[in-house]
Amino acid sequence: MELEILTTSEKNIGKIKVTDASQVSDIKKSISKVKPSLYPERQSLRLEVKGKSLKETDRVKDLGLTNGSKLYVKDLGPQIGWSTVFMAEYAGPLFVYLLFYIRPSLIYGTAASQQMSQVANVAAYCWSFHYAKRVFETVFVHRFSHATMPIGNLFKNCSYYWGFTAFVSYFVNHPLYTPPCTFQYYVGLGTFIFCELGNLSIHIALRNLRPPGTKVRRIPMPTVNPFTLLFNFVSCPNYTYEVGSWIGFTIMTCTFPAALFTFAGFYQMALWALGKHRNYKKEFPDYPKNRKSIIPFLL
Repeated sequence: MELEILTTSEKNIGKIKVTDASQVSDIKKSISKVKPSLYPERQSLRLEVKGKSLKETDRVKDLGLTNGSKLYVKDLGPQIGWSTVFMAEYAGPLFVYLLFYIRPSLIYGTAASQQMSQVANVAAYCWSFHYAKRVFETVFVHRFSHATMPIGNLFKNCSYYWGFTAFVSYFVNHPLYTPPCTFQYYVGLGTFIFCELGNLSIHIALRNLRPPGTKVRRIPMPTVNPFTLLFNFVSCPNYTYEVGSWIGFTIMTCTFPAALFTFAGFYQMALWALGKHRNYKKEFPDYPKNRKSIIPFLL
């Protein structure tokens, strides 16, 4: 059978041949042959102009398409690999923070000659560990459900991460920086370490839910790792631990930029968590009803 392909502005692209067993992923490949600039990752296929994007695994037969049916394709714009974006997002803060820490004279001039406090030294190690962990997870742990994302996100995300890194690092490594009391320092450091280990544990648990080379989705559940018990209370414990890490960093350094970075991160992750929580409940009828999205018992 033949399908008529149009843009969401109803401009005709052409016709392609399919079978009842053809999937959306196959249709995208056929469209890219008709119009090479619309490579598969750049396409969002819909049954209606303002309809929802179809899943890659949806089949022609299941969608109710017949000979002569119309499909609408939205151009998502130039795409870039998720792993490439993540590497740029996370490698950047490593270099930016360490620029302030290792070469303070470039930033503060002759005033940087005095020795840094223990808190500033440990904060640099903590910041570097966090983003080195993220780079490690991008390469060896994460399995992405989508291969690409709009290239514009690269500049937006890098601006956020790199900009906040410079903001936080400038104050923590400043010659006039005054560290908090020893008790507060240890509470913050302990919180940071605990939550970093929890975050890594959740990422590994999520990775093991999806077999290599598949897009299988399952309900996340606790494993033998005690850090994963947080799955009993929230849908996105990786975000919970992430926010906890930055709360610990803020307590340890006692700086306004770190607190602002923590709040901004929490706001964004809360939005993501609420969206994922809703999707889990829609996708899985037996999804645990006692779970919240990111804060146990509250949100």
